[in-house]
Amino acid sequence: MAELTVFLVEDDSAVRKGCAQALTIADIPVRAFADAESMLAALATTRPALVVSDIRLPGRDGLTLLRELRQFDRELPVLLMTGHGDVAMAVEAMRDGAYDFIEKPFPSERLIAAVRSALDKRALLVENRQLKEQLHAAGLSAVIGQTPAMQDIRRLIGALAPTGVDILINGETGCGKEVVARAIHDASGRRGPFVAVNCSALPETVFESELFGHEAGAFTGAGKRRIGRIEHASGGTLFLDEIESMPLNLQVKLLRVLQERCIERLGSNHSIAVDCRVVAASKADLKTLADAGQFRADIYYRLNVVSIDLPPLRERRDDIPLLMAAFLQEAAQRYQRPPANWTPADLARWQAHDWPGNVRELKNVANRWALGLSDALSGAPEAPPASLGAQVDAAERRAIESALQQCAGNVAQAAELLQVPKKTLYDKLTRHGISADNFRTH
Repeated sequence: MAELTVFLVEDDSAVRKGCAQALTIADIPVRAFADAESMLAALATTRPALVVSDIRLPGRDGLTLLRELRQFDRELPVLLMTGHGDVAMAVEAMRDGAYDFIEKPFPSERLIAAVRSALDKRALLVENRQLKEQLHAAGLSAVIGQTPAMQDIRRLIGALAPTGVDILINGETGCGKEVVARAIHDASGRRGPFVAVNCSALPETVFESELFGHEAGAFTGAGKRRIGRIEHASGGTLFLDEIESMPLNLQVKLLRVLQERCIERLGSNHSIAVDCRVVAASKADLKTLADAGQFRADIYYRLNVVSIDLPPLRERRDDIPLLMAAFLQEAAQRYQRPPANWTPADLARWQAHDWPGNVRELKNVANRWALGLSDALSGAPEAPPASLGAQVDAAERRAIESALQQCAGNVAQAAELLQVPKKTLYDKLTRHGISADNFRTH
């Protein structure tokens, strides 16, 4: 419970006691202080989740306390209590980093709502920081996940990558097979390039030329020599994605590459040695295809000496927060937007989704979320119609967020744009749990 403790600073004993009682009754742990100095001394033993402070205090006033707390922890939310004559001072304090202010006298419900909103924000910040630390701590940071299956896969990559053995990766479309293949290459120590070939995307008429290359004059239109993908991958890794789509007549030539590590360009009888590691990926069961004569059994057994089975996202739902945090951070940098947050309800919806498109679908959702668009989950259960009040609240929230976006998080300008008093807008920000900081450009 210590991490959820609220520090309350109020020199008026009656107000201090009333606020502390209201928070305690609401099951919010609170420690009350009569001045800023005693509260700052308590930081040596306890780190609060939120500080609620009166602006006018003996000794250090609330604004001085705010500046010192910002130096202590810039993410620590500070909620200011102010008298009617100090509203302008409180608004200025918000520009200096205060989370919110409430004007005295206020009902206990107003205090509790503002405190809970700030605690929710603090919890999200802490969760996002922990997720980033987990990502940074991962040995193979591109292969994201802390479920047992993903930990096993990272250990397997770490053990197999330096050996040079060919590897088969099995998994549904969109589950991250190329990410794993690149991780194998990166951990292998090989200095050559990572060359990816999507076997299903190459027309059969150019497949052989693309893979093996050709000499000048080998066929009509071959005006000059061309180095093929396999030869280009020498010294590095050749990734054959959707290998089940490779034409049967070319599988014979691939077998020679796997067995002898040499190729012949089209139009040449000269063998060229290649030193490439082959990583293949399939979304189909190659054993079944081989038994049906639709894939060469000798290639299957050659590749299947070592295989990695990637689970679909629906079988590792506990990795969704880590994946979403990584994708949102990446999208924020790409689109030059402030980092997007999510609520526990958002996360619950994402974890309940079946993700037929796997990690690729999740990444698309993250990109939409970073741009402020609906997550538009395919196949999501239809929600019951919202009440009129809920629809009005949603429309109001969208209008406020749009104004903050246009004004780069400047609440005063947003209030003018929306034609409402600043205090009214601050009240609505608290009610909707909107933080103007998320719209400010840094």
